[in-house]
Amino acid sequence: MVYICRKAHFNAAHKLYNPNWSEERNKAVFGACANANWHGHNFELTVIVKGKPDPETGFVIDLKLLGRMIEEEIIQKVDHRNLNLDVDFMKGKMASCEILVMEFWKILAPAIQEVSEGQLHCLRLVETPKNAVEYYGE
Repeated sequence: MVYICRKAHFNAAHKLYNPNWSEERNKAVFGACANANWHGHNFELTVIVKGKPDPETGFVIDLKLLGRMIEEEIIQKVDHRNLNLDVDFMKGKMASCEILVMEFWKILAPAIQEVSEGQLHCLRLVETPKNAVEYYGE
């Protein structure tokens, strides 16, 4: 099994806030991330596809195609956007990295299967130098 990695970057704003909670509880749980005026991050997304190389191309998946797919299906929808307000697939959801990476999976996994024998193995989303999440579709 070969694991292919492609990275992409985007900038986005969000806030962590549960509308069913009081201001005090939101601040206690989410701290500065519940700021009414939002906050932003320079995100790094790593997409890992696993599979056996095609005998004719030697590719698990064409990295140019994968890069274009990530750009069109994810980056163009989230870059320089407010994740809470501007991103259709995040409407009504908590804009945490955990939820965001799961939504990315729902978009990318079927798109990858349409163009490759490989399959999405892992998404890694880095929010800050100290904070990252990984999702394996489980």
